[in-house]
Amino acid sequence: MGSAAQATKDREFTLTSSDFAFIVKLVYERAGIVLGDHKRDMVYTRLARRLRSLGIESFKAYIELINGPQGDDELGPLINAITTNHTKFFREAHHFSHFRNEVLKPFAKAFRQGKQKGLRVWSAGCSSGEEPYSLAMVVAASLPKREAEKVRILATDLDTNILETAKRGVYPANGMAEVPEAIRRRSVSIDPKRETATMGDNLKSLIVFKQLNLLKPWPHKGPLDVIFCRNVMIYFDPETRRSLIQRYAGLLRPGGYLYIGHSESLLGQTDLFETEASTTYKRLP
Repeated sequence: MGSAAQATKDREFTLTSSDFAFIVKLVYERAGIVLGDHKRDMVYTRLARRLRSLGIESFKAYIELINGPQGDDELGPLINAITTNHTKFFREAHHFSHFRNEVLKPFAKAFRQGKQKGLRVWSAGCSSGEEPYSLAMVVAASLPKREAEKVRILATDLDTNILETAKRGVYPANGMAEVPEAIRRRSVSIDPKRETATMGDNLKSLIVFKQLNLLKPWPHKGPLDVIFCRNVMIYFDPETRRSLIQRYAGLLRPGGYLYIGHSESLLGQTDLFETEASTTYKRLP
C-alpha cells in the first residue's frame, strides 16, 4: 500500500479518483470504450504525454479545458491517446485464406457471368492499415486487374492520427515477415537502406480510408459483402457489442461474411449469423 501511494506521490501529475471517473465516463460516452480500474495507469501514461504537449500542469486543468469552449477540439486527441492500436499484416491468416477461397473466387465467377458487378468490403477498426492492405494484397494476387478494380475496401478507424499512417502506406520492412513472398513482390516496394516497405498504387487504389466512430451513425449504406471487425468489440460492454452486431447484420447481404477477432465470439449474441469457420460468420437470409 505504501509503495503505491509513494508511486502516486512521485508522479509528475496528480490523477484523482474524480479525474479518472470523469475520463472513464467521457471515453465511454464518446467512443464506447470501457476503461476499468486496472486501466488507470495506462490512462495516466497516455494522457500525461498530452498534458505535456499542451503545457498543462494538472489533470484538473485538462478537464477544465475539455469542459470549456475549446473542449470539442480536444476530444479527438484525447480518444486518440486512449485508443490501443496493435495489428500486423496477415494477422490471423486463416481469415485471408477464407476470404480468397469463399469470397473472391465466387465473386470472380459471378462477375464473369454478369451476375455481380462489384464487391464491397469494410475493414472496421482498421488501425494503422495493415488489415485493409492485406485484403488488397489478396485481391491483387487472386483476381485479374479487370476484376480486382471492381473490389472496394472501406477502411475506417476512430483514431485520426493512425489513419494518416494508414494513408501513407509506409511501414517498417521487418513487418513484412508474414506476407507471402509472391504477394510481396507483386505489390510492395522494399527500400533496404531505409528499411521501409511501401504499399503499391495497385493496393492504394482499392482502399478508401475514413475516420468513423462506430457508435455514431454510419454514412455508408448496404448491402456489403464482407465486414472485418477484429479485436475491436473486446473494448466494448455486452450491450454495445450486441448493438454493433445487429447493425453489422443490417448492412451485410444474406450470405455475406463477418470476421471477428480470435478472442471474440457471437455465441449467444444474435441469431442473424451462422458459424462458418473459426471466428468467421455468415449472414443468414
